[in-house]
Amino acid sequence: MVFTRDLRVTDNPALAAASEAARVVPLFVLDEAILATARTPVKRLGFLAESLADTDARLRERGGALVIRRGDWVRSVLDCARAAGAGEIHLAADVTSYASRRLAALRDAAAADGLTVLTHPGITAIEPGRIAPPGKPAYQVFTPYYNRWLETPLRAEAADPGTITLPPAIDPGDLAGLADLAGPGLGLAGLGLAGLGLAGLGRDVAGRDVPGGETAGLARLAAWTESKLAGYADHRDDLAADHTSHLSAYLHHGCVSPRSVAALREHRDGAAFARQIAWRDFFHQVLAVRPDASWRDFRPRGDRWNRDQAAFAAWQAGQTGYPVVDAAMRQLAATGYLPGRARMVVASFLTKDLYLDWRLGAAHFAEHLLDADVACNQLNWQWVAGTGTDTSPHRVFNPTTQGQRYDPDGEYIRHWVPELDWLPAGVIHDPDPASRQLSGYPAPLVDHKEAINRYRLIRH
Repeated sequence: MVFTRDLRVTDNPALAAASEAARVVPLFVLDEAILATARTPVKRLGFLAESLADTDARLRERGGALVIRRGDWVRSVLDCARAAGAGEIHLAADVTSYASRRLAALRDAAAADGLTVLTHPGITAIEPGRIAPPGKPAYQVFTPYYNRWLETPLRAEAADPGTITLPPAIDPGDLAGLADLAGPGLGLAGLGLAGLGLAGLGRDVAGRDVPGGETAGLARLAAWTESKLAGYADHRDDLAADHTSHLSAYLHHGCVSPRSVAALREHRDGAAFARQIAWRDFFHQVLAVRPDASWRDFRPRGDRWNRDQAAFAAWQAGQTGYPVVDAAMRQLAATGYLPGRARMVVASFLTKDLYLDWRLGAAHFAEHLLDADVACNQLNWQWVAGTGTDTSPHRVFNPTTQGQRYDPDGEYIRHWVPELDWLPAGVIHDPDPASRQLSGYPAPLVDHKEAINRYRLIRH
């Protein structure tokens, strides 16, 4: 059984199916192609390392262990399968173009060895393709998809794998080797993060640890459901209150089952939160039939984006002169996390106020987020940019009014833009020139009203 983005033992259909055999090899391959090319942030590597360590611990409780290999993914999987004398290879189905190419290569190579490759659900709550409009492969509009999603029964919870017995020929490998996760010359050890005691690489807005792994993910889901689910619909956009679940990284790495989170749609207070899981499923079913949407406009509008590198650098650094935008960009860099409201505000500013290509923003997010899911990241960016499934040209987030509405006392801004912490709530969202000079805070990169007028002229 090959783990990919399903780093959990409970409710894991691929692991449950593989564990019907007398012996099973639970395998994770550090894909050299990804490690060599991806600009993966240390925070996400740390979260992955913790998640793998936790998966290993949970497998050992059942008599097994997580087998770790590193190298060419297809070759590593096949070498392990051959050494184990396996007849079947099980893994979760995924939708990205890279995952699809990798799976196709594995199927071709495995067939030559007489091995059967079987894929299973588990990456999403309701798998792509299960809900489709008549005569079409996928929904392109969320609302009708969501209505069907609510009516569609969730799959049954996958059986616990029970006792796991490794073949005697298989050496699990050295989990401590994860210190080299960041690649040659840039391992975690070289960054002062050697070993697996990596708690705290990801932090939420309040500075609490966001450790990786199924154990931590299930604990967070239970605690958040008990304490904050009831208020989610009313307070999720309150930037300072930080009322969001912080489950996105656990969902991206599969530490928490999307099916179990989607089950909250039956909870009396769970509708608004479950809707976010439906959005996640929606984007995955879109990408399953349009994998090119991860880098190409889903619905092209003939944009001729600006190429202002200085403006892009200021946006990246949180130096735009718009306090709520800068607070969000600094939070992203510091924590690897950003609440949904803040993501929309900064995405709108980049693509509408600065009229810079959404792909630049999506790439920056992918380099920093703990939850850098291709389907959700790229298609959410397209949704805001107006090139995605909903191409509304009128979707503009005024950064000043967004700050006033969702951070009325300025607490979020004060936390992440400390040079403005002396300003009162009535001033902090749009400091006057004298206050900016005293604070060492920049003037606005653009005038919002003028920038949006230009944008609308371009788009029409």
